Amino acid sequence: MPKQVHVISLLIACSLWNLPQAAYGQALIPHTIQLDPAKLEQQGLGLAQEAVQLAQLQQIDLAIPRARLATQLVPRNEKVWLLLGSLELQNKDFVNATAALKRSAALNPKNPDVFFALGSSNFQQKKYQASISDYLTGLKLNPHDPEARFDLGNTYYMSGNLPEAIAQFSQAVTEDKKFWPAVNNIGLIKYEQGHTQEAIQQWQIAINLDKQAAEPRLALGIALYTKGKHLQGVQMAQAALKIDRRYADLDFLKDNLWGDRLLADAKQFLELPALQNALKQDEESPSLQSPEPGS
Repeated sequence: MPKQVHVISLLIACSLWNLPQAAYGQALIPHTIQLDPAKLEQQGLGLAQEAVQLAQLQQIDLAIPRARLATQLVPRNEKVWLLLGSLELQNKDFVNATAALKRSAALNPKNPDVFFALGSSNFQQKKYQASISDYLTGLKLNPHDPEARFDLGNTYYMSGNLPEAIAQFSQAVTEDKKFWPAVNNIGLIKYEQGHTQEAIQQWQIAINLDKQAAEPRLALGIALYTKGKHLQGVQMAQAALKIDRRYADLDFLKDNLWGDRLLADAKQFLELPALQNALKQDEESPSLQSPEPGS
């Protein structure tokens, strides 16, 4: 990309008593400094790199001002605008996120990541049709992105188009054979449709793909319990909560797109004494709770 020439005029501010006495009718001429555009670009990209590093440390509040300044120093760099938009999105500032992402898209309309980020922004605002449009635009540019397929599947799921949601989840698995979250979410849909045995099969596949995936383990435990396999169901759930006890929180499950039927069964299931005792023991001796790439 050609370098943008930056010329900034700075008016030097001095106290009156430090200036020589001007003759009547003499104009004060502003002093113009010619700044090196290459150095400005280097500084802007350096700030962007600092923003990335801070974001990796979850210091979003410190990362955003650096990214904003970087966009001022390198305003023609679409990646810097994408960075800012992604940070604003992570900060739930959807207005500024959308503005930055659209600037990035205007500079480079062939970058699928921009449209995937816009899709995420609209999804989080429950603008599902707009989100679907964004994801489809991005997937035209990069049709082999399993995570984008998964996100599009979630958007179809939330919009009520279950067949298309399953189709997108299945395509995500086609692109990445080990992408267990997509398999897991097919199970979520099947359970809501009343196809418990099919849901069980999906969750068993997901567990085989990732032995440390807590979500399909808990869902499978609930399904087995409702099928009368009480001991097996409880043991499966205990193993899931040992991996990640956040799944004992119904709000967390809802955020992970668990449907009404599964949530209702989960509520009763998690109140079982065996599971309550397991959670209490976990509080006394907390296990590692690393976030999962869930739904």
